Amino acid sequence: MNLDKQIQVLIDNAPQDGTTPQIVATIAPALKILAGQLRHAQYYIVQSLQGEWVLTTLSNRAFPDREKQVIYAFPSSQDALSGEFAAKNPQLMASAVPVVHILFQMLTLEPVESILFFEIPGNKSTGTEVLRSQVQYLIQGELQKLKSKSAGNINIPPDIA
Repeated sequence: MNLDKQIQVLIDNAPQDGTTPQIVATIAPALKILAGQLRHAQYYIVQSLQGEWVLTTLSNRAFPDREKQVIYAFPSSQDALSGEFAAKNPQLMASAVPVVHILFQMLTLEPVESILFFEIPGNKSTGTEVLRSQVQYLIQGELQKLKSKSAGNINIPPDIA
């Protein structure tokens, strides 16, 4: 599914409250910029049978007390399920998720600092990191444009994603 179709699915599935679809359409350029920097239209996310995405805690080698929560996004289901945690746990599965939807979900994934997108099947040593703060910054820029156009007459729901 191309990026425009992925955006349209987000708009179509947004609450039809007269505001949220417009907001999703407004932030679409930011999502497309980020998604356009990645190689695949969809990635596989390891998740529980209940649909919860698996978080991984990484620590800094130079500063072991510094940790961050990340989600891995894989180019194939085989890559996703061949990882240590997935192979050892039959309660986990790999689900294909459109790249725009992954980026959109980052807005609500509070403990997650970034998503690591592995681009080459079979290669888990090199990936592209997309920081949650980067996604938020680009989206805030698009929302500021919307606020300027509407002169503050629009309420942006805090739980948009």
